[in-house]
Amino acid sequence: MSSKAVQTLNNEVLPFLEEHNTPIKTILTDNGRDYCGRKDQHPFELFLQLKDIEHRITKVKRPQSIEFVERLHRTLIDEHFRDAGSTNFYETVDEMEKDFQIYLNLYNYERSYQCRNMNGRTPYQVSKKEYEN
Repeated sequence: MSSKAVQTLNNEVLPFLEEHNTPIKTILTDNGRDYCGRKDQHPFELFLQLKDIEHRITKVKRPQSIEFVERLHRTLIDEHFRDAGSTNFYETVDEMEKDFQIYLNLYNYERSYQCRNMNGRTPYQVSKKEYEN
């Protein structure tokens, strides 16, 4: 039952959310084979059942379903990877990871956004408020 999606969720995502006292009740994924399959056989589906987490799936060819994730990907590429890749020379993956963590800290905790539902807040402020209610 080896699945990269299960390993990431179990070893990184859930511990991080638990550390921040943020329970997860539902997860939204695309229809990729890493996430979807027969509920009684697929590793990701079975893991979610064990953790009592509802699995919702985006509609096919409807990127609006996960527009925030799509926007994050575009922002990461435009603001970090293209910029860092053209101005920095990394000798190790650890150096690249450290630089990326600095950017993620800025993105999540220091920089406010004006887009829908953000209202000048950081992603951390928005998520914290959602779970306090």
